[in-house]
Amino acid sequence: MTAEPISEAAAPDAEPTSRWPVPPADGWSVDDLFTLPNLPPHTQLIDGSLVFVSPQRDFHSIVIDLLVSGLRRTVPPRFKVRREMTVVIDRKNAPEPDVSLLRAEAVTERRQTSFRAADVVLAVEVVSPESESRDRDTKPRKYAAAGIAHFWLVEMVGEDARPVVYVYERDPVTKSYTVTGIHHNRLKVSVPFDIDIDLTAIDNL
Repeated sequence: MTAEPISEAAAPDAEPTSRWPVPPADGWSVDDLFTLPNLPPHTQLIDGSLVFVSPQRDFHSIVIDLLVSGLRRTVPPRFKVRREMTVVIDRKNAPEPDVSLLRAEAVTERRQTSFRAADVVLAVEVVSPESESRDRDTKPRKYAAAGIAHFWLVEMVGEDARPVVYVYERDPVTKSYTVTGIHHNRLKVSVPFDIDIDLTAIDNL
């Protein structure tokens, strides 16, 4: 169902009744996410609800930079690395992973604004204070149910605010993620391809 336009006040000098779009009875859809005017950047759709992103910490930005550059350094031609792009899971869910590893054929043009979950090989979430529950629970469950084989969760730890990366793989029987490693100073894995990222390099960014 497509949203109704935001209602305007009856009198010219009256205050607007609402500055936010009013959701339809059955919630927003992916079509609404891509067509509603004036949505804030990086708005996501979770279970038919629009999720607006709060201003991010410096940690969040530089960790994304670190992971994207580290992945691109050794990524095979069959994959592409993207940051903060919408992933369409179904009609009511279109989250935005902080980093995605995609099948190369999924990238079809430069005007593209989203990708299908079926084309995502790895989704990465860097935990933020305002999105802890979504990053640690809601989004991993949806990524696993959608068939995304690999998931990384990045937490900020210690007084020096270093990243710790929790690496998960999807169990094809339970269709849920199982942790396969916890990486503090160096992220070194062999799947989905050979990856070696010095996490301490965050100090130089």
